[in-house]
Amino acid sequence: MIHELFKAIDDKDTDKFISFLAPDCMFRFGNGPVVTGVSDIRQYVGGFFDSIHALSHQINDNWDVPGGMVCHGLVSYTRNDGTVLTVPFSNIFRMDSQGITEYLIFADTSQLYRQGTE
Repeated sequence: MIHELFKAIDDKDTDKFISFLAPDCMFRFGNGPVVTGVSDIRQYVGGFFDSIHALSHQINDNWDVPGGMVCHGLVSYTRNDGTVLTVPFSNIFRMDSQGITEYLIFADTSQLYRQGTE
């Protein structure tokens, strides 16, 4: 499941991405706002995908834990000007039979929208 999820993200496929989420999922990207519900998450994530040229995840490890999963690795963001920012990330997922109920992303993307920096 984790590799399919990140393939959807790296393909910037919002519809496939939200198919992994429970209807009342709570989503937070870094220090951004908490977004709740598939419709609002679709809009938030779609806006993020539209703001960059591409992204690619390298998952180094993932662990199943009771009620969820944790993973970490590196993510590379290709900005619209072609420059790339690569940072470490960690994600925490709480899950139930409906899918991901809580999706927390920990990554320092503070340099992402600064043109020409790495």
